[in-house]
Amino acid sequence: MNLTPSELERYHRQMMLPNFREAAQKRLKSATVLVTGVGGLGGTSALYLAVAGVGRLILVRGGDLRLDDMNRQVLMTNDWVGKPRVFKARETLQAINPDIRVEAVHDYVTKENVDSLVQSADIAVDCAHNFTERNLLNEACVRWQKPMVEAAMDGMEAYLTTIIPGVTPCLSCLFPEKPDWNQRGFAVLGAVSGTLACLSALEVIKLITKFSQPLLSQLLTIDLMRMEFAKRHSYRDPSCLMCGSRSCSENS
Repeated sequence: MNLTPSELERYHRQMMLPNFREAAQKRLKSATVLVTGVGGLGGTSALYLAVAGVGRLILVRGGDLRLDDMNRQVLMTNDWVGKPRVFKARETLQAINPDIRVEAVHDYVTKENVDSLVQSADIAVDCAHNFTERNLLNEACVRWQKPMVEAAMDGMEAYLTTIIPGVTPCLSCLFPEKPDWNQRGFAVLGAVSGTLACLSALEVIKLITKFSQPLLSQLLTIDLMRMEFAKRHSYRDPSCLMCGSRSCSENS
C-alpha cells in the first residue's frame, strides 16, 4: 500500500526513527485496529493511533457522554454531553487525520458482537470500563488468534501488557479472579489515563511495524503517585481455562 505525497509529509518525522522508515509506515496504513471502551483511555489511545497513520480504526463504545467524563475524554467537546460519545470520537479523529478511515460502533462489547469485531481487525486494544467486556474480548482474541493490548487503570495506578495468543499469557492467566470493580465509582485523573493511553498506542505501533519490541510476557505496572514503573515477568498458565491445553483440547 503506497503512501500519498501528503502522507509522506504528514508522517515524515516518525519515519526518521531508526528501524521505522517508509516500510513501517506502510504497515500502519494497511492495519486495522479495534479500540474498545472509547473514553479517557481508549479515546486517547485512538487519538495517537490516528495521528500515527493507522489506516483503519474501529471504535466501540455504548452509552452517552456525561459531564463527569470531561476531565479526561480529550476527543469530546462540552456541547456533546448527553450524546453518544463514539460518534464524536469518530468525527474528531477524522477531522485530525482525513487520510484514515474511522468506524464507530455505538454498542458495548457483547457475546453477540465480539467475534465479528475481533475478526474485522488485526489487533485489539482493550480499554473497556468493566471486566465483563474485557473477558469477552480476551476470549475472542484467543479464539481468533488476534493480538490484544491490555491496558487498565484505577486511581493513580495502571498496568499494561501485550497479549499474543499461544505465545504470551492471556488476560485470564494474569487475572484468574476478577475484582469487583465499580465502573462509575473509581477515581480517575485525566493525565493518568492519558499517560497509559499513550503507552498502549505505542505498544500497538510496535506490534504493527515491528520497529521495536513490545511488552511480551511482561506486565508493566505503573504507580504515578510515586512515579514508579516496574516490569514483571508474566507466565502462561498451562491449565488456563481460556488459553491453556485444557481449553485447546475442549475446542478441538
